[in-house]
Amino acid sequence: MSGPVSTRAANPAAPPATCERRHVLVCGVVQGVGFRPFVYALATGLGLTGWVTNTAEGVSLEVEGPAEDVAAFCERLASDAPPLAVVESVRHRPVPAAGGSGFTIRPSADSGSGGPGRTLVSPDMATCDACLAELADPADRRYRHPFISCTHCGPRFTVVTGLPYDRARTTMAGFPLCADCAREYEDPADRRFHAQPVACHACGPRLSLLRHASGGPALTASGEGALAEARRLLAAGAVVAVKGLGGYHLACDASDATAVAVLRARKSRGAKPFAVMAGSLETVERLAFVGSEERELLLGQRRPIVLLRRREGGEPLVADGVAPGSSELGVLMPYTPLHHLLLGLPGDPPGPPVLVMTSGNRSGEPIVTDDKDALSRLDGLADAWLTHDRPLRVACDDSVVRVCAGRVLPVRRSRGYAPLPVALPVPVEPALAVGGDLKNAFCVAEGGYAWLSAHIGDMDELATLTAFETAVGHLSELASVTPRVLVADRHPGYRSGQWAERHAGGRPVRRVQHHHAHVASAMAEHGLDGSAPVIGVAFDGTGYGDDGAVWGGEVLLADYDGFRRFGRLAYVPLPGGDAAVRNPYRMALSHLRAAGLPWSDELPCAAACSAGERRLLERQLTRGVACVPTSSMGRLFDAVASLAGVCHRVEYEAQAAMELESAAVAGGGPADGYRFGLVPGGPGDGVELVADPAPVLAAAVRDIRAGAGAPVVAARFHGAVTWLVGELCRAARDRTGLTTVALTGGVFCNALLTAGCTELLERDGFTVLRHHVVPPNDGGLALGQLMVAARVATN
Repeated sequence: MSGPVSTRAANPAAPPATCERRHVLVCGVVQGVGFRPFVYALATGLGLTGWVTNTAEGVSLEVEGPAEDVAAFCERLASDAPPLAVVESVRHRPVPAAGGSGFTIRPSADSGSGGPGRTLVSPDMATCDACLAELADPADRRYRHPFISCTHCGPRFTVVTGLPYDRARTTMAGFPLCADCAREYEDPADRRFHAQPVACHACGPRLSLLRHASGGPALTASGEGALAEARRLLAAGAVVAVKGLGGYHLACDASDATAVAVLRARKSRGAKPFAVMAGSLETVERLAFVGSEERELLLGQRRPIVLLRRREGGEPLVADGVAPGSSELGVLMPYTPLHHLLLGLPGDPPGPPVLVMTSGNRSGEPIVTDDKDALSRLDGLADAWLTHDRPLRVACDDSVVRVCAGRVLPVRRSRGYAPLPVALPVPVEPALAVGGDLKNAFCVAEGGYAWLSAHIGDMDELATLTAFETAVGHLSELASVTPRVLVADRHPGYRSGQWAERHAGGRPVRRVQHHHAHVASAMAEHGLDGSAPVIGVAFDGTGYGDDGAVWGGEVLLADYDGFRRFGRLAYVPLPGGDAAVRNPYRMALSHLRAAGLPWSDELPCAAACSAGERRLLERQLTRGVACVPTSSMGRLFDAVASLAGVCHRVEYEAQAAMELESAAVAGGGPADGYRFGLVPGGPGDGVELVADPAPVLAAAVRDIRAGAGAPVVAARFHGAVTWLVGELCRAARDRTGLTTVALTGGVFCNALLTAGCTELLERDGFTVLRHHVVPPNDGGLALGQLMVAARVATN
């Protein structure tokens, strides 16, 4: 370790230095990351005496020695911290000298809840290079050990059961250390000193492989035999349920078209793309284009699924059915020892170089974590189960990110990121914000930090609500937050809001408008204190509006205290509610009718709708039956996707919009050619400008009739939306003087649109806030809810 050493050791002849003793409390992500061994090495290297321990507040310690060495020690606690540590604060005070010799690591202390700080638990992290070297070294005693880890890698969040973070408070408590592991665990100079998940072949968890039998799933192999059989089954085209860090995956050979089709059918996944896991960066580069930012994400400690632009005409490593209709491929690299072993070490029998790795669940349900549940809930989906006997405390699905204009754009914030807190620009009272009903993630918060949960999922299944409740209890305990207020969306039908009302227990439940929360989320992650409003461009599929309409194409002038609706997309009927969401051709026909354009048979959206349904739809629109008005930009994307012949029926959320983005990429990106109309808001409307899509639709119809392909229409539509954002923001600036724009809502998961809007606005002198900490979709909603409804009054 570099840096200052003890002056006594460096110059024995120096006069005696003034001694002092200090008590130090280090707060942040400082447990389970090798912080106490680091403190031990730093103190002994400086010739200091004292002790260190874990408490519920963080790492507590005392050091004694020459004043200048004690000062250097306190400074280096933050500057030289271990790689997984996040030091939030170092507080120290003088205490009476105690003398003594040596520096000791004391057992962790249960300090109760009176401390001013709190411990931050590390996310689960990918296997480090040192452990990978041991995994592949025949001379190492952990050679091919599926659970190899150290203080720099492995499970944390999903195995911790309480604080302080010690083995007894993890799901490794049931695995007593063997003599060899115990020596490493107790040796401050060892990489595995107090690494709570540490184990080996002799004392750690064991693999098991179960297959279908007449009486149900039965054990057929264990240990290395289970791994070998799982690899053989995958190579033969089977679907194997694999227990990972945060739950089960369903895996199959990504190049086997039949296996992929079987998995898709069994899971009732429709056309939703699968993610794939590749064994090496070289393999990934054969599949897709990898830039420097993507490479860093693929090989880093977090290992999310990274959305990459596919290479066309490459080697057949991935079947067409893996990601149908998408110009992108979701790729991740192995992040556990078991993944590396499944894909094969040097010298192993050949196996699939790329595996489909999709969440182990039925569509609409949360990822499976419990072993008994896996045997029942994944029965009929998997041909075999590769499992082990280390329990999982909480579910944590894979994160999903993409790179947009050189920056990370989170699509799903989960494994590798949760439960790291988000620093808040203003303090909040102890609160639980429950998020929305789609892509749910909640957060708990107090003071200057918010802890966002891992991805929970869509709140329309009992199993998801159960997982939500379990996760709330777990995260509240880890963050030491006892919520005094609950915050929910204003939609009266949201299950998340209903859950909050049922579990309030006399606490207030505060409601926040959906798009206001989106804008507040973007403001919060950029550290804005709310003293000045921003121009919030909130584009998504569905949000309950204050006028009872379905909002989703909004320009709000907003701060944390409130908002004014400056502009919106023109209202059109949403015929049949969810039926229109599932069938984009219905939205296309609704938009065409509102624009005064005929339902001509030559248009793909009209051809997709039967004559009988068209007659019913015409009557429905004429009478206004089950036709809630909507200003949703997401639904306009759906309409144009169907109009252009890209997608008429969706089998997963945002399918039409995603496929329209892929078509626009094929068309060369946003292009000129279409323009929205801009008209003043009507009396009592409450908005200054309304964006009329009729000119856009009319131009698209002309292009289609002239034989233009879907890529041309998609590219020009993206150009039109980019132009619209610029025009609305300029109008807002002209009338208010505001120059900061927040781009938020699920539509801004579209990298093409986000990059185009950002470039245009920045070129025009705006400061642009786009998401890079939490997703722009409803996965980031809870952070905004919190900021609107739980801020501590400052006056």
